[in-house]
Amino acid sequence: MASDPPAQADPADSAIDSVSVLSEDSRRRMFAFIRRARRAVTRDEAAASVGISRKLAAFHLDKLVDAGLLRARYETPGGTRKVGRQPKVYEPTDTQITVNIPDRRHELLADLLLDAVLTEQADENAAQAAMRAAQQRGRQMGEAARTETRPGRLGPERGLTACERLLDRYGYEPVRETPTRLRLRNCPFHPLAAKAPDLVCGMNQAFLSGYLDGLAVNGVRAALVPEPGECCVRLGSGDSESADDTPQGR
Repeated sequence: MASDPPAQADPADSAIDSVSVLSEDSRRRMFAFIRRARRAVTRDEAAASVGISRKLAAFHLDKLVDAGLLRARYETPGGTRKVGRQPKVYEPTDTQITVNIPDRRHELLADLLLDAVLTEQADENAAQAAMRAAQQRGRQMGEAARTETRPGRLGPERGLTACERLLDRYGYEPVRETPTRLRLRNCPFHPLAAKAPDLVCGMNQAFLSGYLDGLAVNGVRAALVPEPGECCVRLGSGDSESADDTPQGR
C-alpha cells in the first residue's frame, strides 16, 4: 500500500505571507512603482522612487522576490551591452494574490459556469449543463489526485482522509465528526449560494460527488444536508447521511 505524500503548502497561507510582505511602507511603494513601470527596473531606480538607499532597497526587493511578487534577473537597461557585470533588475510576476477570510472560491464557480455555457448540449438546459460541468471538473480533479498519490483501495475512513486535502485547499474547513463523516464548516461560494441555492448548492454537490468518483472512494457520498452558516454538503458513508433535496441559503 502506498504511503501518503507529504502535505503541500496551503495556497491561502502563501497568499497571506505574500500580502504581509507588503505591510512595510517602502516595500509596498517600490512594488507599486515597479508594477506601473511596465519594464524591468534597477535597484537604483527602485531606491530613488521611495527615497531610500540602494542597499536598503536591495533588501526590500529581495523580500518581494522571495514572496513571489517580483522576479529578478541581470540585464543592461535599454539593451546596451557594457563591459562588466550587468545590473540586477526587477519586474512583477504574473502571480495573482487574493485573501479572503473566510475563504471564498468565486473564481471556481465562475469557471464552472463558463464551461457550462461553452459546452451546453441540445438536450440540456442551463442548470443541467452547470451540474454536468461541475461533476466533470470534480471527477477530473479526483482522477488527477488518484494518479498522483496512488492510494490503493479507498474505503470510507481513508477516502475521507484523502478528500480532506482538497477540501482544505478550497476553503471548505472540513471537520471530522465521526470516522466516516465530514462536516464542511465553510461555504466557499457564499454569498452567491444564498442568492441561488438550488443552482449553487447543486453544483457544489455535483463537484464533490465527481471528486469522490474520480478518486474512487468507496462507500462515501456527498449529501445535501444544509446547516445555517456552513456548507450545504456533508461527506459521509451512505448509511450515516440523510439527504435534503431542498438546499437552504446560508
